[in-house]
Amino acid sequence: MKLIIAYIRPECLTPIKQALYAKGIYTMSVTNILGSGRQAGFTETYRGVIMEVNLLKKVRIELGLAADKVEGAIDAIKAGAQTGKEGDGVIFVQDLPRTIRIRTGEETL
Repeated sequence: MKLIIAYIRPECLTPIKQALYAKGIYTMSVTNILGSGRQAGFTETYRGVIMEVNLLKKVRIELGLAADKVEGAIDAIKAGAQTGKEGDGVIFVQDLPRTIRIRTGEETL
């Protein structure tokens, strides 16, 4: 089992979900987050006061998948999220040495 964590632009969530569904991947967790990376934020004026916005809205997607579905999921995320601009996001892949389904107690080692 593998854990895929992707940080993406909020507007890319729907295309990514559609690409994942097309590959038969339906299990995911999605969280709205704030963060900063290479984009580093921007400044704007609000009511005459200059404000620095350095935490940008992002979406975190988590997928726990069998190892044979990982490459398909990565391809789907890249296809849905890639705009060619800085801030497209990042994908992390981690090993899951042990998973337990709460309802049945089934374990995967």
